[in-house]
Amino acid sequence: MARTNQTERTRVLLVDDHPLVRDALKETLSREPGLAVCGETEDHEGTLAAMKASEPDLAIVDLGLKNSDGLRLIQDIHEHHPRVLTLVLSMYDESLYAERAIRAGASGYISKQEPPQKILQAVRTVLAGEIYWGQRAAAQVASKFARSIRRPGDLPENLLSERELQVFELIGSGAATSAIAAMLKVSVSTVESYRARIREKMNLRDGEELLQAAIRWNMAKARCCPLPASETGSGKPKPEP
Repeated sequence: MARTNQTERTRVLLVDDHPLVRDALKETLSREPGLAVCGETEDHEGTLAAMKASEPDLAIVDLGLKNSDGLRLIQDIHEHHPRVLTLVLSMYDESLYAERAIRAGASGYISKQEPPQKILQAVRTVLAGEIYWGQRAAAQVASKFARSIRRPGDLPENLLSERELQVFELIGSGAATSAIAAMLKVSVSTVESYRARIREKMNLRDGEELLQAAIRWNMAKARCCPLPASETGSGKPKPEP
């Protein structure tokens, strides 16, 4: 929860690997009564260090960071600093990533294309203890709720947890179990457990069916939900789902 003492401003940590974005955001926040930027970082490790040093109330996080995965960073913040709220500010496709960011522990998602007043509205909504959705994400969530009864043909993102979805995408990219374990910093047996749960939830008979389903999903996602040109041309790693 944000601090409530009227004499003390809410401390905000900016997490983005573009200095110009951080500067613009800092200028916007500095004009808002009750808010103060307490630090700036550009990657996973720097953010976790800043969490201890500056003790923010809110972290505004981009998904595409310097050599980092924004979704995994949100998970780590949520796990190790549960008091800190997180708001995603990103160019990544809202219809694909907003719900997943919320599931990872974020309290809101807003596009960088929105005007400053909209961003401030998102900040205030999150600090008030509510979830902030953009229009596209809100419509998507409402649609999913309307068809919430699961069917065998449901999409993986409807059936799997965030971590299971990470493993599923890595399987589809061709990563071996040991490589997935190293990337996620878990044991091989833990990855095997994820694989078994994914097969069960998706009604897949064996590892070969799992691999083929994961490859098809990755290909369909790449065709239907490409990243904006400004992000794909930057050479930055896409956030690991």
